[in-house]
Amino acid sequence: MRFILFVLLFLSFAYALGLVLVNNTDIGVNLLFSQAPAMNLGLLLILCMTLGIIIGLLLSLLLFRVFQNKWEISRLQKNNAHLQEQLNQANIAIDRQANAPTADQAVYGTPAVPGVVADDIDNTIAADASVINKTKRF
Repeated sequence: MRFILFVLLFLSFAYALGLVLVNNTDIGVNLLFSQAPAMNLGLLLILCMTLGIIIGLLLSLLLFRVFQNKWEISRLQKNNAHLQEQLNQANIAIDRQANAPTADQAVYGTPAVPGVVADDIDNTIAADASVINKTKRF
């Protein structure tokens, strides 16, 4: 990896040196409100390329950060929706268990209302407020 980086650095330095040697004329730079002193065209090209690369890298890092935050937000929203669905399913299961008949009601058929007992003889429900009897059916 270091070798590849060294080769890339060497090639960029050689390219910059070639630009300076080939473009050796002096030109003046007009900066709208001021005038920069005359400079070598090759150095001006290298300076502009370097500034363009730096600004491009900074913008790409900023843009990548924005996309990374959007991806994180969408992932968390999906996770939140999944957890909300699990919570709803758990609440439904809790409601089913709360409304399910007890073991005595399932086995003996006693009603869930206090003060009402089941009659063994003709399987009708008789109201008796004073005594609650649990009788087995055979």
